[in-house]
Amino acid sequence: MKIRVVRFLDLSKSSSKLTRRLSSVQLIVLFYLLAVLVSTVLLSLPFAHRENVELSLIDTVFTAVSAISVTGLTVVSTVETFNEVGYFILVFILQFGGIGIMTLGTFIWILFGKKIGLKDRQLIMTDQNRSTFSGLVQLMKQILVIIIAIELIGAVILGVHFLQYFPTWQEAFLQGFFASVSATTNAGFDITGTSLIPFANDYFVQTINIILLILGAIGFPVLIEVKDFITKKSTIRHRFSLFTKLTTTTFFILIVLGTLFIFLFEKNHFFADKTWHESLFYSLFQSTSTRNGGLATMDVSQFTDPTLLFISGLMFIGASPSSVGGGIRTTTFAIMILSIYFYAKGKDSIKVFGREVDPEDVRKSFIVITTAVMICSTSIILMSILEPTFELIEIIFEVSSAFGTTGLSMGITPELSTVGKLVIIILMFVGRIGIFSFLFLIRGKTVKENFKFPKEKVIIG
Repeated sequence: MKIRVVRFLDLSKSSSKLTRRLSSVQLIVLFYLLAVLVSTVLLSLPFAHRENVELSLIDTVFTAVSAISVTGLTVVSTVETFNEVGYFILVFILQFGGIGIMTLGTFIWILFGKKIGLKDRQLIMTDQNRSTFSGLVQLMKQILVIIIAIELIGAVILGVHFLQYFPTWQEAFLQGFFASVSATTNAGFDITGTSLIPFANDYFVQTINIILLILGAIGFPVLIEVKDFITKKSTIRHRFSLFTKLTTTTFFILIVLGTLFIFLFEKNHFFADKTWHESLFYSLFQSTSTRNGGLATMDVSQFTDPTLLFISGLMFIGASPSSVGGGIRTTTFAIMILSIYFYAKGKDSIKVFGREVDPEDVRKSFIVITTAVMICSTSIILMSILEPTFELIEIIFEVSSAFGTTGLSMGITPELSTVGKLVIIILMFVGRIGIFSFLFLIRGKTVKENFKFPKEKVIIG
């Protein structure tokens, strides 16, 4: 007994030493990898599957990573593979993936009376892309309460509405609950078997899903600031942060432009025989879903190549920072566009909404975009070699969807080879943890420079 206790203590000490050696980013990535491992085990449990269904290891891992990264790309049919137990396991995984490991982890720690120490706060700050320690625990509580409230309200509204579609109230509310969680976390999973295609003419269902998709992808800090604005009793004028103004403006501009261009590109093609309101909702829903949703009211492979390339670009941009989404994020894209604009105007700085953007944020934006382009370009070339039977547009669309953790597909996901699935798995994981976490993961420790060389200009462009 003493030997066992000593061994346990030795293991605890060694794990504690390992934890101290790892950076916050490395620990966060480790936690997400552990979450993938646990999710793989849960999804492989036989009692979570329908009768006579067997999942291969690679397909189980793919589904687990897709759920943790709230992507929604699937190599198997969710409704044909999992039973009701499997649905609730998926919902559980989607919560961790969407809200964040540290958000739910903090809630569990608080329930068990654990003190949130400095290391824990560093992990929260890393997971939520925060730059300060102040108010982190309160932030986690607010995020959890807001998201759970949105999901429950969405589940009730959709469940009641689905009573007209499904034979029993249990099935209607199960569909409503799963749809609400999937939309709010922007996961893209469905248990209808055909996403939202059965509701292509039900504009109420589409509108509710659009609202849920936006609330999930627009960013947790935005939701908290809006909540504070609504509940604020003080007569002092509330000032929204530059982040909220920039990301919200960019977010909705992308939705409007996406709707407009999809409509224009398909006006004489897919929308040729559609009424104006059908065309509008098809365009609006697909534009909103490209932010990170992955849900669809039609088979996107019916779109023309220009539309598919445009949608791929929207998926590459993705959702807002500190949200359930992936991609390069809306603020990164906005700062890049603003940088080009102000440079063309001969300005040395970016001034927007009465504030000046920090030059460090400009540098970070271009690092994120450049790294993302390199990763996606390499993946497209690699996938073109590995999957020669697929067209280039199909591969570009799949890679963009995986990196943006969107989940839209032209239908090639189940037909990918094992190596092709691994490439998509890596893209989904990188898209979930973010480019900076990926870069911090592979870089060494920061070394302070003791000297500098003389500066010399080089020819650019």
